[in-house]
Amino acid sequence: MLFRRFWSDYLYVHRGRMLAAFALMTIEGSTLALISWMLKPLFDRVFIGKETGAIWWVGTAIFAIFLTRAITLVSSRALLSRISLDISTLMQTNLLAHILTLDGRFFRENAPGAMIERIQGDTQAVQGIWATLLTGATRDAISLVMLFGVTLTIDPVWTLAALIGAPILIAPAAVVQRYIRRKMRQNRVSASARATRLDEILHGIASIRLNRAEADQTRRFSTIVRRIRQEQVKLAATSSVIPALTDIVTGIGFVAVLSLGGKEVMEGSRSVGDFMSFFTALALAFQPMRRLGGLAGSWQTAAASLERVYQVFDTRPTVVSGTRTAPPDDCDIRLSDVWLSYDGQMILHGLSFAAEAGRTTALVGPSGAGKSTVFNLLTRMVDPDRGEVLLGGVPVADYDLGVLRDQFSTVSQEAALFDESLRDNMLMGRPDASEDDLRRAMDAAHVTDFVDAEKRGLDSAAGPRGSSLSGGQRQRIAIARAVLRDAPILLLDEATSALDTASERLVQDALDRLARGRTTLVIAHRLSTIRNADKIVVIEAGRVVEQGSHDQLMARRGAYARLVALQFGEKQ
Repeated sequence: MLFRRFWSDYLYVHRGRMLAAFALMTIEGSTLALISWMLKPLFDRVFIGKETGAIWWVGTAIFAIFLTRAITLVSSRALLSRISLDISTLMQTNLLAHILTLDGRFFRENAPGAMIERIQGDTQAVQGIWATLLTGATRDAISLVMLFGVTLTIDPVWTLAALIGAPILIAPAAVVQRYIRRKMRQNRVSASARATRLDEILHGIASIRLNRAEADQTRRFSTIVRRIRQEQVKLAATSSVIPALTDIVTGIGFVAVLSLGGKEVMEGSRSVGDFMSFFTALALAFQPMRRLGGLAGSWQTAAASLERVYQVFDTRPTVVSGTRTAPPDDCDIRLSDVWLSYDGQMILHGLSFAAEAGRTTALVGPSGAGKSTVFNLLTRMVDPDRGEVLLGGVPVADYDLGVLRDQFSTVSQEAALFDESLRDNMLMGRPDASEDDLRRAMDAAHVTDFVDAEKRGLDSAAGPRGSSLSGGQRQRIAIARAVLRDAPILLLDEATSALDTASERLVQDALDRLARGRTTLVIAHRLSTIRNADKIVVIEAGRVVEQGSHDQLMARRGAYARLVALQFGEKQ
């Protein structure tokens, strides 16, 4: 079933080139049989018959066979390498494109390192084995057919004697293949754990050093790679069982043929040329048989990786795009009796509030109250268990996902920058923006202040995750991106919480400019940044406990007033 699916998804489109490669490999595989066949005239007519004229045509024929083998070898390898690389490239691209359609639950259950291993390691394992199977199995199978065709032509009885030990291979081959498949699955899981550990170590290098955890992290990584080593040693040993048994079977066949054929040659009923041609064909069949025996284990390796790849392809997003392609008539936001759980843990308990169009609504409350979850619900990163999330009076689930997310610009505490130029990072939300639009966005976000001082200006690299920039600079790049998107709704999630006072002042000024005329939702622990919000919604344990303006909430002396007192020491 795996092969049929792989054939229809990736191999079928290359059937023309595969047919051409098959023809070339048929010729290549046939050359071994021709070489063994040419030994009969070499011995009977040149060495024993002493025909001088035969030297030239026999020598020329053997040279032509080797030349043909060389040409077909290069041509078929080049063709099949191109096919296997095309397949691997397309599979990696398709896999990433599919992963990007999956929702938050998938990414909570699968670490980034594990996904990198699926996209890179598993697809490359498939590429490697198919290059081997297509080039090796086809050529070796053809070689065996042709070589045994030569032996059958010379003497069918000798051929049967050569194969007398073949039944020894049947039962062990089945057992070995099942074992390799099982162990290879374990090995790929361990490889994913290795990639995940490396991802965490390299992205947390500063914390590791500050906590002097280098030895501990090295030990943890060493445990994983030692486990992989042990698994690979077992796989290598088990994979060699079939080739080893093939050696034994071949040895039995050689002895049987020698006992039968040697006697007939000595009696004169067979020529030396017959025996040498047969014996050479059998000897040349030895290596193809060993390689084909080893390919059984290689196929199980590829099958394990294919299973893992198709497990991801078979995962379907639970958040499905709606059918409404028209944008909302207005930007009023309303959540009504919304309940949501993650992995069995209830996060929101009947959450209800409204955010009026063109106004600023702030969400405050302790960490873990569910504030960021509201943003995820609005943009449909997750759907509620029950309740309604409305935008412009229409359930967000009714909108096409692209149309829905085009209504939002987001600036969060961790600005998502990529290891590309500053220009590319700002244009991510709107790649077709003009140079004038880009400059206006940079001015509004105070990006021009530091970009013009860079040696390469807008073409300067942001570094991995924006590591070449300070925290304030990263936030201003993210704000410029949001300005360029020019979406009607602005979501601000702790956009200034990690900044120093000077950077916060610049970023807050840029955010104030960005929020003008937009429906804005703000999450902030620094309550000083949301005093002027039109409405403040206080959320605790997934419920709205109170809402109103700053002055109204302070007058009530409730949950908000207590938060203010804790933060600023104000009297209630």
